[in-house]
Amino acid sequence: MEDLYSFPPSLYLLWQYCEKVKPLTFLLEMWGREGRKAVTILRNEATGKPVGVAEQRPSGASKVVMAVIALIAAAGWAAIALNRGEPINSVWLVAAAVGSYFIAYTFYSRLIAYKVVRPRDDRATPAEQHADGKDFVPTDRRVLFGHHFAAIAGAGPLVGPVMAAQMGYLPSTLWIVLGVIFAGAVQDYLVLWVSTRRRGRSLGQMVRDEMGRVGGVAGIVAVIAIMVIIIAVLALIVVNALAHSPWAVFSIAMTIPIALFMGVYMRYLRPGRIVEVSAIGVVLLLAAIIAGGWVAETSWGEQWFTLSPTVLAWCLIAYGVVAALLPVWLLLAPRDYLSTFMKIGVIALLAVGIIIVRPEVQMPAITQCAREGGGPVFSGSLFPFLFITIACGALSGFHALISSGTTPKLVEKESQMRMIGYGGMLMESFVAVMALIAAVVIDRHMYFVMNAPATLTGGTAESAATWVNSLGLPGNDLSAQQLSDAAAAVGEETVISRTGGAPTLAYGMSEILTDVFGNASLQAFWYHFAIMFEALFILTTVDAGTRVARFMMTDTLAAIPGMQRFRDPSWKPGSWIATFLVCGLWGSILIMGVSDPLGGINVLFPLFGIANQLLAAIALSLVLVVVIKKGLYRWAWIPGLPLAWDLVVTMTASYHKIFSSDPTIGYWAQHSRFRDAANQGLDSFGSASSPEAIDAVVRNTAVQGVLSIVFAVLVIVVIASALVACIKAIRVRAAGGEPETSEEAFAPSNIFAPSGLVATAQEKEVMRQ
Repeated sequence: MEDLYSFPPSLYLLWQYCEKVKPLTFLLEMWGREGRKAVTILRNEATGKPVGVAEQRPSGASKVVMAVIALIAAAGWAAIALNRGEPINSVWLVAAAVGSYFIAYTFYSRLIAYKVVRPRDDRATPAEQHADGKDFVPTDRRVLFGHHFAAIAGAGPLVGPVMAAQMGYLPSTLWIVLGVIFAGAVQDYLVLWVSTRRRGRSLGQMVRDEMGRVGGVAGIVAVIAIMVIIIAVLALIVVNALAHSPWAVFSIAMTIPIALFMGVYMRYLRPGRIVEVSAIGVVLLLAAIIAGGWVAETSWGEQWFTLSPTVLAWCLIAYGVVAALLPVWLLLAPRDYLSTFMKIGVIALLAVGIIIVRPEVQMPAITQCAREGGGPVFSGSLFPFLFITIACGALSGFHALISSGTTPKLVEKESQMRMIGYGGMLMESFVAVMALIAAVVIDRHMYFVMNAPATLTGGTAESAATWVNSLGLPGNDLSAQQLSDAAAAVGEETVISRTGGAPTLAYGMSEILTDVFGNASLQAFWYHFAIMFEALFILTTVDAGTRVARFMMTDTLAAIPGMQRFRDPSWKPGSWIATFLVCGLWGSILIMGVSDPLGGINVLFPLFGIANQLLAAIALSLVLVVVIKKGLYRWAWIPGLPLAWDLVVTMTASYHKIFSSDPTIGYWAQHSRFRDAANQGLDSFGSASSPEAIDAVVRNTAVQGVLSIVFAVLVIVVIASALVACIKAIRVRAAGGEPETSEEAFAPSNIFAPSGLVATAQEKEVMRQ
């Protein structure tokens, strides 16, 4: 498309001077172009229908707002940087993070859009071109943003930052904010772009198409294996949160019929009435939450909705099958959209609470655990283990599966990808910052008592108080009575060794919100409300992940000679077979986890962080290959830098987990110790209190070790294949040819849709025509 805009004359000479400084040129270009009043309407050349607005013009007020936001961000970072051991107010963490997000979205994401993605709204997306009413459905951008955010925002941004708080608030804050700006949001946006240009193909299939057979096979196997582990971990966290809680089970179960009603309402009863159905959905959701408390107090409610972990696991498996097979507009999209209201609403409420209460951070910037390595919450040094403990919120490979699974099959316009991909990841990063703050503002003694394993705390109030007071932490010692009072305040039997991160986040949120509303008797309500919020947060990732895994399984089966029929998305038997295979895989691991005598999270969660970041390496390597094939060498650093960092982190962590002689870190070192104990016929050893538990540790550590090796080898093969593909593409272009790519041919669009969450005046005018 020819350039329809020119710089204002006052910037012309400066533009010539900066011609070779491309990022700076981009900033001048952006402000220069948007300074014009002219707006170009893109039209379908054959029909003349409007299909997009080529450019938007920011108002003077928006520029003033951006300047204010920049000052807020600068003030936040200055307060963090100038802190010299004095307590810092948590408000500064919020200011630094939010200000940085706005600046990154306004400038850096637009740099990526202009120089790499180059979106075209006159081009039909897969949702429009292949619309089938089931998987390919043009979806309102607001609903799709909610669905995408709900699908990517799982356990990671809630649990990881809470666990990483033992290292101090500074390393975690830097990684969450800078990691999402330059790595996580970049990956989500660019993978969405690559998949949208390839008919919404899955990540594994695109790796095979762009890197060749060897890299493709390794990529497909790695992606499916990692995906199964991730879904099983997320499902296990949901089971642990909902088990024996009738209030939570009832409230979350009610979101399913509410979502079905919303899907029918939007498609048949009142199409296009997004605000109307949203209001109805929010009211019904709040009613379900309130009713859950009443149901839990009844005898029949307690009997029907108090479910054991095994029963909940089977319910989740059944739900995964249904969610993956029903049309996306009927259950998945409206349920995730509905969940987003609760997710964003609770996080916004927490943010407002932090601004009102202004709690001081109790954790130092860098703790002794970070300096010496290891700690009671998780073992290992700050590098690399903090960067795999905080996965979602900074960089998450799982997001690439959503960006190449459901979302590209639903997006209406290419210009919406920046808001959905980059903007959705920034929102999840904000969730991670809120989780971190909730963990670091509670008393440091309480934090370690809640997150240390029972083998250290002893499991009783007296032993836990004795242990935590022996750590020499600053502040007053913690008494056994204080621990008992804390448990009573949140309506729990105990708060000791409530590991996993979720209870700590709920406890921190309950303290902040209780201070906001000034009613101590409500702390138990806020605590259980937060627990339900976390379970709902994670469950939406399970259903979306299962649907994505179904797409990946059909692509995998279609690659087998004689089974090409699976490539046809309209072939229903193929969808059913793939769905049952996927749910059977992650469901079997889930059942194994809930029946594990030591708790399945002990074997699965350590794999989650490394596997998730290895998956990000595969996704970023794919993006790098596509960028090189397009000849955008000057901008290859955009995916290249986060890829290099991610490889260094994950390979270092994998090396430690495989070869470390420290049994608290190395899988095989721990495996050897417990195997020797089993051979000696010991009745108990370490954290295992029975011969069955010892055998479980031997089995679990063997599984961990083997999978860690397999994952690392597969990723190395994919990276090597990516480098070979890049070299070949460069040589082909140097010879004057065009590298082979799987990008589909241009197809003209016939629909119009705004590019942002809120339509501009120009877009509203077009829609009225």
